[in-house]
Amino acid sequence: FPAIFAMVMRRLVQSFGTAGLIATPFAWVASELGRMHVMTGFPWVLLGYSQVSVLPIAQLASVLGVFGLSGLVSSVSAALVIAAGPIYRGGRADAWPAGEIGSGPRGFGAMLARFAPLVIALGLVAGVGVWGSQRVAAGTLTRAGEPMMFGLIQGNVDQGEKWDRTRASAIFADYLRMTREAVTRGAKTVIWPESSTPFFFEEDRPAAEQVRDIARTAKVSIVVGSDQIVRGQPTQYYNAAFLVRADGETGGVYRKMHLVPFGEYVPLKKLLFFAAPLVEAVSDFSAGDEPVLLPIGQHPVSTAICYEVVYPDLVRQGVVQGSELLTTITNDAWFGRTSAPYQHFAQASMRAIENGRYLVRSANTGISGIVDPYGRVLAYSRIFEPAVLVGEARFLKDLTIYARIGDVFAYASLIVTGLALVSTAWVSRARRVQ
Repeated sequence: FPAIFAMVMRRLVQSFGTAGLIATPFAWVASELGRMHVMTGFPWVLLGYSQVSVLPIAQLASVLGVFGLSGLVSSVSAALVIAAGPIYRGGRADAWPAGEIGSGPRGFGAMLARFAPLVIALGLVAGVGVWGSQRVAAGTLTRAGEPMMFGLIQGNVDQGEKWDRTRASAIFADYLRMTREAVTRGAKTVIWPESSTPFFFEEDRPAAEQVRDIARTAKVSIVVGSDQIVRGQPTQYYNAAFLVRADGETGGVYRKMHLVPFGEYVPLKKLLFFAAPLVEAVSDFSAGDEPVLLPIGQHPVSTAICYEVVYPDLVRQGVVQGSELLTTITNDAWFGRTSAPYQHFAQASMRAIENGRYLVRSANTGISGIVDPYGRVLAYSRIFEPAVLVGEARFLKDLTIYARIGDVFAYASLIVTGLALVSTAWVSRARRVQ
C-alpha cells in the first residue's frame, strides 16, 4: 500500500508539479482505507496511531477518527517536503534559483508558494492542539454516567500450556483464585481474557458452574473468553465471549466477527485444496454475524476479541447500537516480547477517544488496562506477568462526532484521490494538444 501511494503521488506530481503534493494526506488516507478492506484487511499501526500518546492532538480522533490523524500527520510531512524540496515543473525537478527567494515580486511569490502549505499545516496542528488541550482539561466525560469497579484478570498462561490437559485444572484454579481476589478488592464486573478457559465453557458444566457460583455468591458479572460449539450440519465453532450475570445465568454471547485469516480460518479454502496440510493445521472457526451487546446490569456493553479492536468501524458499530462501555479481550502470547503487545494496546486506546467511551482490556499475557474517553491510561499491567487489575470505569451514552459520522473523512479522501487521478488524464491530453 505504501508503494501504491508512491505511484499515485508520482503521477500527481508529474501532472501538477509541486502543487500535486497538496494531495498527499488524501492519497495516504485512501491507501490506509485500502489496508482496512482489501483481502479481509489488516489496518495495523496506521500513521495516526503515532499520536495516541500526544493527547491534545489525539482528540481529533473524536471528530475524524484515526484516519483524520493520519491525514494531519501526512499533511505536515508533505508541507515540509514542499518547503525543503525543489520546484517541480512538468515532471522535471529544478533547484530553487538563489535569486528567486525574497527578491522582487517573483521571488516573494515563489517563497509564498514554498512556505504557505507549511504555515497552514502547522496552524492546523496548533489549532487542534489548543482545542484538544481544552477538551482533555475539561474532562466532562469523566464526571458523567454511572461508575463501576472492574476487575481485569491476566492469567499469563504460556501458549504451549493453554490446551495441555495436565495443566488445565491448575490454569482454571488460578483464574478462579484471581477472580475472587478481584471481587475482594471491590470489582463488580470481572473480565477474563480471550480463550481463557482450558475447556469449552458451555460443554464442561461442572467447571462452568464454579464460575457461575462465584457470580451468584458475590453478586458480580463475569465476562469469560471461551470457544463455543454449535452442533448441527455442519457443526460450527466460534471464538466467543460469554457474559455470566450476577444471578449466575448466561446473559449473552458475543461471537468474534472478524477472524484472523490463516490463523482462525482459511480464506478461499476450496481453491486451496492443494494446501491441505495448511488447511488442516488452522483452526476452522466461523464468524459471528452481528455485534451482540452484553448487558452488565442495565448497561449494554460491546466486546472486541483480539485484533478486532484495530478496526475502527467495527467498534463504532457497537457504540451506535447503544454500547456504553468498550471491552476487549485478547491473547497476545503469540507476539512474545516484541513491540506488538504495546502497539495493540495503543490501538485499542484510540477506540476510546474516537467513541468517547471508557475501555477496559483483559489480555492473557498483557497489556491489560483501563483507558478513559480521552485516551488517558488509568491502569495497566506489565507483559508476561500474572496480574489482577481493579479500577473504575463509567458507562457513557453521549456520542462523539466520529461515532455519528464514522469514517467519512477516509471515504472523502478516496474520492478526492480518485478525482485527482482522473484529472491527470486531462492535463496529459492538454499537453499533447499544445
